[in-house]
Amino acid sequence: MRHHPSYRAFLAHRLSGIALALFLPVHLLVLGLAVETAALDGFLDWAAQPMVKAAEAILVVLLALHMFGGLRLLAIELLPWSDRQKDWIGWAAAAALAVGAGFVLRSLA
Repeated sequence: MRHHPSYRAFLAHRLSGIALALFLPVHLLVLGLAVETAALDGFLDWAAQPMVKAAEAILVVLLALHMFGGLRLLAIELLPWSDRQKDWIGWAAAAALAVGAGFVLRSLA
């Protein structure tokens, strides 16, 4: 059962949700720093580091993975069952990677 693509999709959806939940407080903190210009400037200097940029790209992929995984779950719940479930998992993963790649390419420009 754990080697089935649906289980891996389930696991990816849950893990990406946890990562996003951990990120949200940091994001809200940064929004709070925007009120204080000096604090925000310091954070933006730190955020310009390559490792932080890589983490941002990974976060965007996780967000897209979570979104497309959620859409896949909605399709499973609302549409009639078919043998194409594996195809939906593949399309969800591909769409998430495409969104992440677009983010990386845009950030490099």
